[in-house]
Amino acid sequence: MFLRQWLQDLRVCFTAPSWEHVLVLIMGAILAPGKRTVSSCLRMTGRTNARNFSSYHQILNRARWDSRRLAHRLFIMIINRLVPEGPVVIGMDDTIERRWGQKITARGIYRDPVRSSHGHFVKASGLRWLSFMVLTPVPWAGVVKALPVLTLLAPSERSNRQHGRRHKLLTDWARQGARQLCRWLPDRDIIFVGDSSFAVHELAHALTSRATLISRLRLDANLFAPPPPRTARSVGRPAMKGAQLPKLKTLLSDPTTPWFRIIVPSWYGRKQEKTLEIASDTALWYRPGTPPRPIRWVLVRDPKGKRDPQAFFSTDTAQTPQEIIALFVRRWQVEVTFAETRAHLGVETQRQWSDKAIVRTTPALLGLYSLISLWACDLLNASSTPYAAAWYRKTNLTFSDAIGAVRLVLWIGDIFQHSPSDRKHEKIPPDKVVRMAEALCFAA
Repeated sequence: MFLRQWLQDLRVCFTAPSWEHVLVLIMGAILAPGKRTVSSCLRMTGRTNARNFSSYHQILNRARWDSRRLAHRLFIMIINRLVPEGPVVIGMDDTIERRWGQKITARGIYRDPVRSSHGHFVKASGLRWLSFMVLTPVPWAGVVKALPVLTLLAPSERSNRQHGRRHKLLTDWARQGARQLCRWLPDRDIIFVGDSSFAVHELAHALTSRATLISRLRLDANLFAPPPPRTARSVGRPAMKGAQLPKLKTLLSDPTTPWFRIIVPSWYGRKQEKTLEIASDTALWYRPGTPPRPIRWVLVRDPKGKRDPQAFFSTDTAQTPQEIIALFVRRWQVEVTFAETRAHLGVETQRQWSDKAIVRTTPALLGLYSLISLWACDLLNASSTPYAAAWYRKTNLTFSDAIGAVRLVLWIGDIFQHSPSDRKHEKIPPDKVVRMAEALCFAA
């Protein structure tokens, strides 16, 4: 009953028969403690002996439903609940889902970002996903969370070549995804935040009139002054840029560079103040082949010298350096979401090999992370006590508390709502007790 109420906004995306199967798969994906296969979802919902088990597999590999339509409705649900006004901040980043198998046609060989370091390169076979996440404070968590709304599969170059398709770079997928989100929210200001992989001219120009892009900036980027004003004696085409400005790496060693000290309230996920020295100005960012793009750049250095200097930019020149830094560090929550979906929702444990099932399953699990975070807003608040132990101090609520609260409602919430007045009657059905025991005994 609770699950039907929570998912009512998504009901229109499925036919009546498919909807009943979808409810079973979602409940199983939430309750399952280990792998998120269709078989484990059926076991957790008491359908071990169901003879129509293939119908549940067909929801992912054959049924007719549009995952992009679901992403649209999820996006609107998050905006209406958590960001009713003001600019919408969206983080974008890619992740590798480690998968092997000859039938997984979209997989490729990529650099493993987790196991690799600056001096050690590790390759991994898997699928590359680009995810767009709303970066917004969540009431029960008390911090900014990254809630996935749209996740796109970026097939490898080898896969596109074998299928006779033009290969799209990651930035091409980012441009298409960003434009899609802008169309879904035409009346709101949108700010896209990404790492250095998305600091490209093509993406910045694609969002010129629709949204703002904040990312890292190379210390050797080509920056220019505005073109001089034209006069009556000016001839030729209007100049697109003025004199070239010094490189940012040159400003680091220039004693005349004006530095200002600021204190930011948080820094890369840590809730502690961080003192930084910054230098900032506006310029035209230029690369041959594309028109110059006005940006505000921010050069940041650590007063203690523990961190290497880094630079950021925003395509909105009216933003202050403090705003640019505060918005960019929100991006760290994207990495937290990727880690939590692997730990609590079984991303990388799926075993589908058909193209349609692969394209649907991982975005569905990431979207489930957002749904659980939304449902937890009805179950948890700032005064709720985190689940902790004597040997583990925990002062803040995390996603493990959120999914635990949702699981508790799904396991026993309906039991006590419909308990008979006679206390001698059995409250917990035997089959539910068996399923709870099996969840503990066969958790893997």
